[in-house]
Amino acid sequence: MDTEKSKPHYLGHRKRLKDKFSDSGFESFADYEILEFALTFALPRRDTKPIAKELIKKFGSLKQVFDAAEEELKAVKGISGHSALFILFLRNFAALYSYLDIKSSPALSSPEALVNYLMSVLGGEKVEKFYAVLLNSGNKVIDCLEIESGTVNKSFIMPRKVAEQALNFKASAVIVAHNHPGGTLKPSQNDIDATAAVKAALSAVDISLLDHIIISGSGYFSFKEYNLL
Repeated sequence: MDTEKSKPHYLGHRKRLKDKFSDSGFESFADYEILEFALTFALPRRDTKPIAKELIKKFGSLKQVFDAAEEELKAVKGISGHSALFILFLRNFAALYSYLDIKSSPALSSPEALVNYLMSVLGGEKVEKFYAVLLNSGNKVIDCLEIESGTVNKSFIMPRKVAEQALNFKASAVIVAHNHPGGTLKPSQNDIDATAAVKAALSAVDISLLDHIIISGSGYFSFKEYNLL
């Protein structure tokens, strides 16, 4: 019996993907190949290429695959509960890495790392969430906290919560952020009013509001960059 011919055809392809990744990371990978390679760890005895292509066809892009809900993923042929959970794990693992990156840094010296973190936790959310990033006097991140979820409360309750958390953690400055699930990055009048209310609540306890960042699946908007603070 020819054992080489009896092996599933995709095993050699898996090795080529591993070698390709080992040589240059994802630099020369197509989007479906990144997903195909990831799925090899969840589906050890399946040809993952057609599944990866079907996922991207259904959701539209690699990012939208990772933004999809568990039930949406399981509706795709070849995706079990196990592999859907693995995709969700990868998304949350990326968010955790971004969080650890900014939290371990001696100081938040540029907005890029923070935006990467906020994109990873808020970019694919289907509901509006409001976060507060707490910093000490040296601009080091103390913690990143979810303040509200669902329909974000634009009343004075939310600014009070931000101020309370900032005091609890002995923060010297705060950056707030929320997402626009609809995709637009333009701040609404409610966003502008909420920013003013948060700034006033923090100023009352001698804490600075450094920025308000709006996140969508396509990018971000910074109040500071547009001189709206």
